[in-house]
Amino acid sequence: MYSELRKNFKFLTFSGGILLFVLGCSPKFSNVDLPIEDLKEFSYTGTGVLEDKWWTAFEDEDLNVLIDSALQSNFDLAATWQQFLAAKATVSREAADKWPQIQASAQTAENFPVNDFRGGENTQLGLSASYEVDLWGRIRTAVQAEKFRAEANLFDYRTAAISLSAEIASTWYQLQAAKQQLKITEEQIATNEDIIKLIRSRFVGGQIRAVDILRQAQLLESTKEQQIIFSTSVSLLENQLAVLLGRQPQENSTFEYTYLPILPELPETGLPLELVRRRPDLQQSYALLLAADRDMASAVRNKYPRISINTRGQLRSNNFANLFDNWAYSIAGNLLAPLFYGGQLSAEVNRTEAIKQQRLYEYGQTTLVAFQEVEDGLVQDMMQKQRSENIERQLELAAKSNKQLRVEFLNGFSPYLDVLIGLDQEQQLRRDYVSAQLRQVQVRIGLYRALAGGFETGRTLEN
Repeated sequence: MYSELRKNFKFLTFSGGILLFVLGCSPKFSNVDLPIEDLKEFSYTGTGVLEDKWWTAFEDEDLNVLIDSALQSNFDLAATWQQFLAAKATVSREAADKWPQIQASAQTAENFPVNDFRGGENTQLGLSASYEVDLWGRIRTAVQAEKFRAEANLFDYRTAAISLSAEIASTWYQLQAAKQQLKITEEQIATNEDIIKLIRSRFVGGQIRAVDILRQAQLLESTKEQQIIFSTSVSLLENQLAVLLGRQPQENSTFEYTYLPILPELPETGLPLELVRRRPDLQQSYALLLAADRDMASAVRNKYPRISINTRGQLRSNNFANLFDNWAYSIAGNLLAPLFYGGQLSAEVNRTEAIKQQRLYEYGQTTLVAFQEVEDGLVQDMMQKQRSENIERQLELAAKSNKQLRVEFLNGFSPYLDVLIGLDQEQQLRRDYVSAQLRQVQVRIGLYRALAGGFETGRTLEN
């Protein structure tokens, strides 16, 4: 019997090989190139080297510690990693179809009354196997599609890691700017209180009007309002930073106060094609496009005939002692060719082809948006630098003008209203200058984010 089993199996294998040779190879994959021709270089570029861990360019050790901690403890990022692991498991599940499916069965029964039992099987052990010959690569392309989707999930995780690092850097420097603004307003409150004391003494001597005291008091209260605003911002930003780090905001975490960083040289942008290959969100979009292409190929091959092989062996006996004395086996080969499904298979091909085209256009649009982010970042970086320098010059002029007005007021040559207006403008410009510096840092963070590639997060594929 064993020789007959081998003979039948060889016959089916040989027949399948002949059929594969006669019907030919499966269709090739179609073109999935970037749907943008003649890529243009970026308008501007710098000379600075952009590291994978782009935030190290700020040379801020506190920021480095915060981001390294968040990459391990942020819940959103951890959830995205689990999504990737689930996609990997899906690949393994689909790949199992390439192997024979083997099942074992066991059955036993006792009939009553025993004296009336005349033969009949009451103990059985069986082993069955089924295997589909992947003649056209239908199973293989389905597995490839899931592999590309798993890669897309990995790139999504890397994109999330870059976004998290950028959000932490932005929040960190917003916090530093808010603390710096708070410190400035506290100094301005002290200055305004000293001025009120000074002009009140002059009021007694009849050298100043009561309305000037009221105006100075109004400026003092306006500055105190700014103090409340910046104190609120400090608390809210500390809460936001704590959550990004995976901590509870009610823990009242205190973060060190540092100044806004001095920005390094503008980074080198490189070629647009290098950006396409480097950015994980573009890699994700491309992986989804490849997955859609494999889905379409699998749908086309689903219309072709299928060959499957089924084998079964079974041991039967009236009692367990004689179970291994009698056995039977069967082997069968099946050829399934779809004839009429009411257009279902063709509709599935059309659906997957449309999805592939959708992914292609999405890939092109994602690439254009990436180019725009780089171009916008370059323009904003240079313009914001000019704006910060302009506000700095205004602040210098306002400080000199206000100093001169105070001298003239003390000598009786200028009314106090001019001093009050100059003081208000100088204090506002001082706060505006910090805001402009913060904006410049945020623009640079956005540019680094637009140019960034993947980096190590501490998690490995074996995790």
